[in-house]
Amino acid sequence: MRRDGRTLDHRTLETIRTMAVARVREGERPRAVMASHGFHRCTIYRWLKTARRRGQGLKALAARPATGRPRTLSAGQERQVFRWINGKNPMQYGFDFGLWMRQIVRELIIRRFGVRLSLASIGTVLARQGLTPQKPLQRTYQRDPAAIARRQRETYLAIVRTAKRDKAEIYFWDESGFRANAVHGPTWGAKGQTSVISVPGQRQGISAASAISAKGAFWFATYAGELTSERFVTLLRRMLRGRRRPLHLILDGLPAHKTKAVTQYVTERHGTLTVHYVPGYAPDLNPDELVWSYAKRTGEARWPLQKGETLEARVTR
Repeated sequence: MRRDGRTLDHRTLETIRTMAVARVREGERPRAVMASHGFHRCTIYRWLKTARRRGQGLKALAARPATGRPRTLSAGQERQVFRWINGKNPMQYGFDFGLWMRQIVRELIIRRFGVRLSLASIGTVLARQGLTPQKPLQRTYQRDPAAIARRQRETYLAIVRTAKRDKAEIYFWDESGFRANAVHGPTWGAKGQTSVISVPGQRQGISAASAISAKGAFWFATYAGELTSERFVTLLRRMLRGRRRPLHLILDGLPAHKTKAVTQYVTERHGTLTVHYVPGYAPDLNPDELVWSYAKRTGEARWPLQKGETLEARVTR
């Protein structure tokens, strides 16, 4: 095992140096001592020479404060930068931009601390505080955090208990649409020369509905046109065909999901179908959203339709 001493802190290195020199002085072979610590065999001789200094001995192997230019911001100021950024956005500090950028952080530091840093130094400060550039998740401001928290802590657990009591299954439902001429992924090309890909001239489109259980069971169907209440009921009939266990279906508040026709159909099932609705503007509570993200990112978007291929066949595959 070969170890890079630069990856260890000063206190650990001091302990290793002291132990290694003491073991050699007690009669162990330098090569064996260094092999046990994972260092190069020649390193021990430099340590032994240092320890032979008159009047110092093993004290000469002690760690010393590292020299170098001191940091412009103190540790407390850097922690304050973390508190500014974590969970907040620049508009809360008077900026007209909603995403954190190094330029904005630099401007905020100038305003609050009167210190000017380069963009590279700003990046170093942010990395030191555990902050990384990320693609943010989008959340609508109409979300009701209280309703979402109640859903996660109370409502869903009640659904699970009821389903367990009735020996029922729990599925999450969602719909999505696909288009043949949609390109969701980037590609590489020469600078200044926009890449061109061939797509079918026919503007094919297809809609799909799917449902996924917490245990990974999956059901899906494709259909043409928009989702109406009548089509939704038809899809429910297809999904329930052949099922022996009751079903709890969790879906969003799309108007087609809440019509009288749907309510009547659920009533006619006499308890074998129960529908639940997630709070508005909270797609992150529905794991079936990941189905469409995966399908569009890896299946439908990475290569154009071939001659004679239909979009429905592509989505189904």
